[in-house]
Amino acid sequence: MPHPLKKGDALRSRYKIREQIGQGGTGSIYLADDTRLQGRLCAIKEVEHNRALPTQFIEQAREQFFREASVLARLDHPNLPKVSDFFSEGPRDYLVMDYVPGMDLRERMLEARRNKTFLPEKEVLRWAAQLTDALDYLHQQNPPIIHRDIKPSNLKITPSGLIKLVDFGLVKILAPNEVTITIIQGQGTALYTPLEQYGGDDSHTDVRADIFSFGATLYHLLTNEPPAEARKRFLDTRNLTPPRDINPSIGARVEKAVLWAMSLHPDDRPQSILEFREALFGTQEIPDRVDFKRPGLTSAFSLLPQERMVGYAALALFLIGLFATMAR
Repeated sequence: MPHPLKKGDALRSRYKIREQIGQGGTGSIYLADDTRLQGRLCAIKEVEHNRALPTQFIEQAREQFFREASVLARLDHPNLPKVSDFFSEGPRDYLVMDYVPGMDLRERMLEARRNKTFLPEKEVLRWAAQLTDALDYLHQQNPPIIHRDIKPSNLKITPSGLIKLVDFGLVKILAPNEVTITIIQGQGTALYTPLEQYGGDDSHTDVRADIFSFGATLYHLLTNEPPAEARKRFLDTRNLTPPRDINPSIGARVEKAVLWAMSLHPDDRPQSILEFREALFGTQEIPDRVDFKRPGLTSAFSLLPQERMVGYAALALFLIGLFATMAR
């Protein structure tokens, strides 16, 4: 794999690298100066395609990158960073976005935890209201856009208090008649990833995947504790501790809405981000079945048949991938 870019390197004779500010499995994220627009900082997402793949697959991946990047460049919403450019240099593709200053919500949460306190529910809900606006905007695009990697570290809060949903690394456009046109093949972060997002076939991933990740993110922000992974919950739902058992100051309705969003089967979640917002803020009735009973929670064997099938398939794909990796 080529080496990461260094301070002072220039891309397209325009973007001068300041530093590397992020690292993922498919490339790095850099902070850079836009030399054509004095004083403008930008974040550059690097995509390194797996060169072990056949040439035709790499070409398809690059076509997908440019197709989706052109869609992202047309987006305009106050809670999303503006994508301003995209291009290739050698084996790498690059996506240029506005740089968002400020702390991310993971840092805010860890700060509260160090102080042995919780983030105030009212503040978390103010952030949630902004995030629902951003997700509704993405999901209402034609075709819909799914972020697929919502988590506290991908939510930055600007000095003015504006939430920005950053890092479009796993974004998926729900184009008809296409199995997947994902910019970067990946699964997201395990703590916030629904069962249906595991495996290589994205055909069953829709807007409800973002709803699950949104719910898991709120769980983490409100409790200072990471939620149990969906794979572990499938084997035994007692792995997920109800939020109010950790932070009793959480409202009962908020807890119930969060657990509804985190339902293992997509059919059991809110079916749109607006439905989830109405549940979270008190204007939508929440199904009683999502209220986990204390102390005993159901096991995987009491789940709906279709939910078990989704879980078993996801778990099998995960184990196959794990064994294949170990065998290399």
